[in-house]
Amino acid sequence: MGANASSMECYGHTSSTPHYSSSSSSSSQILTFHSSAKWKAHFDASKLTNKLMVIDFTATWCQPCKSMDPIIQEFAYKYSELVEFIKIDVDELMGVSEEFEVQAMPTFVLIKKGKVVDKVVGARKDQLQKLIDKHKN
Repeated sequence: MGANASSMECYGHTSSTPHYSSSSSSSSQILTFHSSAKWKAHFDASKLTNKLMVIDFTATWCQPCKSMDPIIQEFAYKYSELVEFIKIDVDELMGVSEEFEVQAMPTFVLIKKGKVVDKVVGARKDQLQKLIDKHKN
């Protein structure tokens, strides 16, 4: 408790293939929370659905997080009917990141009916996609 989120590590993944965002319109598929109370209300409501939730724990200063942004936008567009994508800044909602035991960024937590079903630490597009495909139904 009392850990400073800025002391968290940032984990990248080297890739020779650059990823570009083709459209900013898909960013509307991603929900961003700036209030713990609003997050808690949304999270509690999500327990009643069978929809997979992917939380992207990120930080503005984290380069690997920034490199994952267009990928998350692409996934949010691709899986819009089956998966809900959430972005949470660890410095802004430190309590939420502590609740999900986020130690490094980016961390992607996959939740179904209020329970964590999987987690990906680092900018690992292929692993994240594999787990989304596994849990989306």
